[in-house]
Amino acid sequence: MFVKLQLLYPHTPLLANANANANAFLLPEKTEQVSPTRRKQRLPLHNGTVKQETHSKKRRPEKNPEEGVPRKSKPEKSHTKCSTKRVSYGGCIPAILEALDAVLGVDEALGPWEERLSNKERSIILKEQLRWDRALEIFEWFNKKGHELNTIHYNIMLRSLGRARQWRRVESLWNEMNARGIAATCSTYGTLIDVYSKGGRRDDALSWLDMMLGQGVQPDEVTMVIVVQLYKKAGEFQKAEEFFKKWSLGNDNAMATLELDERVVCANASFGSHTYNTLIDTYGKAGQLKEASETFAKMLKQGVAPTTVTFNTMINICGNHGQLEEVSLLVRKMEELRCSPNTRTYNILISLYAKHDDIGMATKYFEIMKEACLEPDLVSYRTLLYAYSIRKMVGEAEELVKEMDERRLEIDQYTQSALTRMYIKAGMLDQSLLWFLRFHVAGNMTSECYAASIDAYGEHGHTLEAEKVFIWSQKQKNLSVLEFNVMIKAYGIGKCYEKACQLFDSMEQHGVVADRCSYTSLIQILTTSDQPHMAKPYLKKMQEAGLVSDCIPYCVVICSFAKLGQLEMAEDIYWEMIRHGVQPDVIVYSILINVFSDAGRVKEAISYVDEMKKAGLPGNTVIYNSLIKLYAKIDNLEKAQEAYKLLQLSEEGPNVYSSNCMIDLYVKQSMVGQAKQIFDTLKKNGGANEFTFAMMLCLYKKIERFDEAIQIAKQIRKLGPLTELSYNNVLDLYAIAGRPKEAIETFKEMVRASIQVNDCSLRSLGNLLLRYGVSRLAVGKLEALVKKDASNGLQAWMLALSSVLEVDDYDHD
Repeated sequence: MFVKLQLLYPHTPLLANANANANAFLLPEKTEQVSPTRRKQRLPLHNGTVKQETHSKKRRPEKNPEEGVPRKSKPEKSHTKCSTKRVSYGGCIPAILEALDAVLGVDEALGPWEERLSNKERSIILKEQLRWDRALEIFEWFNKKGHELNTIHYNIMLRSLGRARQWRRVESLWNEMNARGIAATCSTYGTLIDVYSKGGRRDDALSWLDMMLGQGVQPDEVTMVIVVQLYKKAGEFQKAEEFFKKWSLGNDNAMATLELDERVVCANASFGSHTYNTLIDTYGKAGQLKEASETFAKMLKQGVAPTTVTFNTMINICGNHGQLEEVSLLVRKMEELRCSPNTRTYNILISLYAKHDDIGMATKYFEIMKEACLEPDLVSYRTLLYAYSIRKMVGEAEELVKEMDERRLEIDQYTQSALTRMYIKAGMLDQSLLWFLRFHVAGNMTSECYAASIDAYGEHGHTLEAEKVFIWSQKQKNLSVLEFNVMIKAYGIGKCYEKACQLFDSMEQHGVVADRCSYTSLIQILTTSDQPHMAKPYLKKMQEAGLVSDCIPYCVVICSFAKLGQLEMAEDIYWEMIRHGVQPDVIVYSILINVFSDAGRVKEAISYVDEMKKAGLPGNTVIYNSLIKLYAKIDNLEKAQEAYKLLQLSEEGPNVYSSNCMIDLYVKQSMVGQAKQIFDTLKKNGGANEFTFAMMLCLYKKIERFDEAIQIAKQIRKLGPLTELSYNNVLDLYAIAGRPKEAIETFKEMVRASIQVNDCSLRSLGNLLLRYGVSRLAVGKLEALVKKDASNGLQAWMLALSSVLEVDDYDHD
């Protein structure tokens, strides 16, 4: 790891509340406030949480450590806790809040205190409202009664309305605030940026940021964290880092450029733990392990106590980078600093070790969590259950399920499907069905869950079990296209093609409309099983249903007909596709060019080349290879060379077949240099095969460069056992080159290996005999004898060659 955790300042004193102020943020010159009308036109309005500024030093709103902005306790807190908090305010606040809860009319509820409410009390009353409309009603009552409303009151309302995504009301309130001359503070802008960001209106949030900077308002640490989180949420990690650096540098030059090693900026400054947590998390999500580690080290050096959130984030980052040694160090550091792990800590550890295939450690941390009196939550159980299921750890998984049942924890559909697959993979089909029935009988399974179970059985070839689940799913009122699609797929895997068609045809009877997946799945099944005639009517129905968005369904049918050699049917599908306005791609053209080339129908193949060019489709390696194959058949060297050059420029480069085609064309033209260049390249890349060597041997033999040809023959022998093609080529070479001894040895090898000697080789041997004075009549008799009786004929050839050339007798064994 870039920054070893052993060196993370273990003896640095920890200042738990070290919240040092950042350097001043030098901003552009303050500009004239834009009028409310113009601002309304150019700015969206934001909703959010903002730092509460209060005149009281005794009580400040508590900070939310995960959001970076102060807020009151969550409204979901129990009634008892809410009551306790209200009492803690003291004074008349508890009575006022009770009255507002009990009395609908604001005037009646607040009437007794109308003349003696302070600014602080008005802030608390607004802040304690759980509903935005009630808060707005009280705010308007304050306004109507002439109460003083300051920036804090407007900030509270902007946050409340923004959280509720009442953007028009937020905008109206902003305009009112400006009209009354109430200056927006950093907290105001922070609130607006925060609520608009969390409300999914990123551009509007950034508009508020631009306005804040334009008005010369200095972002504080809380606002900086809000902006960093905004960029982090959008995945713009570089912008998040740059904003933090600019804020840290706090000068106009930094706002313009960032050129030096800015990771050391503000080395002596210290921020709050939430700021560090946000930065560490941002670096982690950006995959910057080094920067995250350096920030953590700096946090410790500055005496800022890491929180559980800090450790959770660092553990997660290191684990996701495979740094399990550092994960262990972090856990020990946590113990050393007496920072208690929470359930999330253990869930992260369980997930990381399971992900890195250390199921033992994952299980250990699950047990440690329970020993620490922390109850595993649903995430804990689901993570470990999934890890057990994919490893077929049936016993361990069943123990966890038992625990969940005892604690009455719900088993979600994903876990249920995972365990179904576990039983199937373990060959425990009966248990898998019992497990499935547990949820089916309960009657709360979704279509997705039924489909997942059908698919699990189908993928492993258990068609009967898949059928059972499908039949059970039909009893539910929520039958959908999903179940049909996976059952069709299961029939395809099980090669039950008729059943797949029957099921598809029955969809309408069940009130289910086939979708694109239904059609493509069935067409794929039928075409891959060489039944394109059965697929053709479904392709037509798919077209009529308006579900054909590209040429892929047509392509698979064309390919299937082409594979069967039914070229006219393939062409019919092609022209049907054209009539429906579906544009073919290069794959379609490649199939047609290839199949017509192989059939020797060059005219049709070239016509599809022309069609492809008219369509303006760019070539690819598939097309170039097809073209070379085509041009080699018609001996069009010039066109083949053009296609081969394009192949050489492609990322993949030419394949062996295309290179061999080019060598063959050069051999026919006796173009030694060009053929040798491709041959040498293939040898260098390890791609030269038997045909490559055979063509080069023929080339050298053709131009009577027998020494080079013999060298090629020796290289052919190094490839391994020779085939009929190689033996005959080598035998013919030795015979033509006047190398009788090598010719006879090769002939013997062929007979021993039961390799058939072709007519060309026999003619070469005949010419050899003629050269040594054997009459044409005698050679003719030998040729006739081989055709009449191959075994005796070969022996006669061997005797003739042995006697004339004075070589050893043929070994009959």
